[in-house]
Amino acid sequence: MEGYWRRGMLLLMVVMIMQRGEGQLAENFYRVTCPNVESIVRQVVSTKISQTFTTIPATLRIFFHDCFVEGCDASVLITSPNGDAEKDAEDNISLAGDGFDTVFKAKQAVEAACPGTVSCADILTIAARDVVVLAGGPSFNVELGRRDGLISKASRVAGNLPEPTFNLDQLNSNFAKNNLNQIDMIALSGAHTLGFSHCDRFATRLYSFSSSSTVDPSLDPEYAKQLMDACPRNVDPRIAIDMDPVTPRAFDNVYYQNLVAGKGLFTSDEVLFSDPASQPTVNDFARSPGDFNGAFATAMIKLGRVGVKTGNQGEIRLDCAAFNS
Repeated sequence: MEGYWRRGMLLLMVVMIMQRGEGQLAENFYRVTCPNVESIVRQVVSTKISQTFTTIPATLRIFFHDCFVEGCDASVLITSPNGDAEKDAEDNISLAGDGFDTVFKAKQAVEAACPGTVSCADILTIAARDVVVLAGGPSFNVELGRRDGLISKASRVAGNLPEPTFNLDQLNSNFAKNNLNQIDMIALSGAHTLGFSHCDRFATRLYSFSSSSTVDPSLDPEYAKQLMDACPRNVDPRIAIDMDPVTPRAFDNVYYQNLVAGKGLFTSDEVLFSDPASQPTVNDFARSPGDFNGAFATAMIKLGRVGVKTGNQGEIRLDCAAFNS
């Protein structure tokens, strides 16, 4: 009778574990199988940053673009011989090569220590956290245990990423699809304190805003003149400028101070201050680096949970740019 009861309890525990999902994300997911994974990735990221600053905004942007399409499953890293993978979509063409190179190099280093164990999705997640820290931003523990996705199609990107022309309702709707609230959205927008944008992404605000105003009146006039000098009409589309004109190489809260001063590069940036529903949060983040850093860390952890594949879903890719054959 006792043996029957024990078997019954064991069966119940197995069912409960299966219902919970055998691949739940956990901060210590690789504690046995690859205990040094985070330090290995950090070393690669640090070396890469010492070679080129672009690594920082590029890696962070790739993480965001990956998670908002198919979930955080490294689908954006796939290279297709037909040019029809996720990274080939119009919204992803501007993703910088230094971000991809960072993840690929980190994967090679991790494979040398722990073959076939750590997903590219987890490596990208760790690297995204590391570039924030190394740029002076907040540190936070990353949850791990993602598997790499098996789908990467350019045709599935459109409509999933926020556009530079979005208003607050459109931004909130876009983020809500990924279980991210308005404060998460405003905090993650703070990543624009780093990196750059190509002129064509905001040219409308300078040269053809509306029938009554050529220049977007919400832009600070001096800032608008700076943008016009850097991005004249019909400028080479490869020309890019810093998104934060004040401290472009530091992860800080100056982005929000810029919004208050009318120096948000995109409409989707400036609307965070101009809309009364989001203005109080922008003012708070502009005043308090601590409030911003805390909200950003929380939002990054939540972002890392979007659409993850765990357990027996997906695969552990051996080469981040290609599905396992």
